[in-house]
Amino acid sequence: MCLPAVRVARGAGALATLLGALAAGCNAPASERPSDAVDARGEPVESAAPSASPSAAPDALEGAAAGPCPEGMVPIVGKYCPYVGHRCVEWIEEHRDRCRRYAPPPLCEGRIVDKSLCMDRYEYPNQAGVLPAVMVSYIEAAEACRAEGKRLCTEDEWTFACEGEERLPYPYGWERDATACNIDRPYNLPDFEAFSHARRIAPEMERLDQRVPSGSRPRCKSPFGVFDMTGNVDEWTRNESPKPERNVDISSLKGGYFGPIRARCRPVTRSHNRWFRFYQVGFRCCADLALAEPAAPVAPGG
Repeated sequence: MCLPAVRVARGAGALATLLGALAAGCNAPASERPSDAVDARGEPVESAAPSASPSAAPDALEGAAAGPCPEGMVPIVGKYCPYVGHRCVEWIEEHRDRCRRYAPPPLCEGRIVDKSLCMDRYEYPNQAGVLPAVMVSYIEAAEACRAEGKRLCTEDEWTFACEGEERLPYPYGWERDATACNIDRPYNLPDFEAFSHARRIAPEMERLDQRVPSGSRPRCKSPFGVFDMTGNVDEWTRNESPKPERNVDISSLKGGYFGPIRARCRPVTRSHNRWFRFYQVGFRCCADLALAEPAAPVAPGG
């Protein structure tokens, strides 16, 4: 896989290192170029991983380690409903599935399950005040997370972190609010031809870009305290039930971006393969929730 010379968002850390290594590989002999090999879950195999350093210094992330989670991550723990129905009572555009207001309560169908994980507080590179990285494929996102000892979130994990145990349609509540999250910006039609020419990508990206720095919308926060889950940039997640016969890959996108689209917690887009990258596509990382270490026995009189 060869990458065009694109500008990576500042502060992208491990991802910048990774993309730089891959781009450099385009000029190397074919036998020396990095591989796109992935395992059954879409994670890059060890032999294909270029060296990368952690993305951010500890003081670049907000707050200290959140209990059982690594620094900069938020614990997501509670009861999750796999199938939820919301009733829209005021549409903006019904044909585009954009609802202004939903009526509680949500309808839960299926067996409720326990969820526990850690999630980055912000979109990658997980730094407040930094624009999230874009033009990232699923494979590159998975490798960047792995370089930090993390992984991509599953669709269900991402949904639960966005809606909370309240099963909200939007991370901030029941009514759509473009002043809360970076959504519903005017749509600019991309020049798709520009993305086929390395010299034209950067100016086209600048023309289309409507991102805001991570955490700059304080009300765009989920019940668990995760920022910018709807809007700003689409986020790669792992589809745990791919259907090859329907051309559905393990890669999926959640959250939506800054345009006038669904931008809710539940919807998912599964139409892009793991090599897809575009001006509005980014990601964030997850990790397994660490179990508390049992206390060491104390000797009598100690």
